[in-house]
Amino acid sequence: MRIIEVVSPQDIKSFLRLPHKLYANDPEWVCPLDDDIELVFDRSQNPYFKNGDAKRWLLLNNQQKAIGRVAAFYNEKHFTQLGRKIGGMGFFECIEDEGAAQLLLNTCKNWLKEKGIEGMDGPINFGERDRFWGLMVKGFKHPSYLENYNPPYYETYFTNFGFKTIIEQSTSEITMEDFSFERFNRISQRVINNPNYRFEHFKMNELDRFATDFMTIYNKAWAHRADFSPMTQERVEIVLRSIKPILVEDIIWFAYANNEPAGFYINVIDVNQIFKHMKGKMDLLAKLKFVWYKTFGKIDRVRGIVFGVVPQYQNLGLETGMIIKFYDAVRKYPNIRASELAWIGDFNPKMHSLFDALGAKTTKVHHTMRVEF
Repeated sequence: MRIIEVVSPQDIKSFLRLPHKLYANDPEWVCPLDDDIELVFDRSQNPYFKNGDAKRWLLLNNQQKAIGRVAAFYNEKHFTQLGRKIGGMGFFECIEDEGAAQLLLNTCKNWLKEKGIEGMDGPINFGERDRFWGLMVKGFKHPSYLENYNPPYYETYFTNFGFKTIIEQSTSEITMEDFSFERFNRISQRVINNPNYRFEHFKMNELDRFATDFMTIYNKAWAHRADFSPMTQERVEIVLRSIKPILVEDIIWFAYANNEPAGFYINVIDVNQIFKHMKGKMDLLAKLKFVWYKTFGKIDRVRGIVFGVVPQYQNLGLETGMIIKFYDAVRKYPNIRASELAWIGDFNPKMHSLFDALGAKTTKVHHTMRVEF
């Protein structure tokens, strides 16, 4: 076996095609879009390269066939936030072979150590947490858009290498039938009828305004986190435009208190139910398939990708108000049977309690892991 750096167009193709071989017999796997992965490693598009670097590798067998892949990266801004030099690794895929896995992980470790870095988190994204983040350890079922999926044996490889869990992030699902509507509708009326508060759904023709509001809320709501990285207007607009095809305006809600941006509940349709048929491509034929499945297919689930309220307005009912506004909107779409509530960290017991009260059930668990050198 030997490791090669991903450099040429053929290397990139092998990096993207390898999972097709590994998951060929797994009916649950959905291939991520090639464009979404390549965007992470595009120096002209990913702002994380401004303060860091990334490399990718392939593991080849004696017949020069790819049997594993991985990427490592670092961003110097995170060093200050974490108080030490911690890099990251991700996009790990490997045949069921302990030696092959350790070779890939050691390649990441050695490259990061050469940069003076003292540890690495993984498997994570070289970018925001809303995509390609965490090792799936429970609920190995249909992954949602941009959600990491992997076979169960990966966990052993990571723990044997020395990784330890630092965040447990869960995904819950609630069906329209299980939602405690009467209770939450009654509670929400107090805040919905309060003239000091208002709720507004996203509008694509006012993207700039909502991007500004999102940035304001996000930077206030997550500022207390040690690993917090401020969001910029440019980055928000790039993300919103990149997911424009899967946005449904009235399932994305913002809350305002005294006309100040106070909270958001961002949902998208579960387009992996479409992307399952597209094999990672977004060429002309794939785009036609996308339009057909979106129009005539039965997408039956939406995914909440981020939910936040600025600290001074928490526990005032804005969370409940946004949930009821979202629920009222979803009822207009008869095909939708469930909502997935993603990336709820174990550091957020209030959100876990809220989702339990809603009637949600945990369906998947991912771990963010760390190893120090």
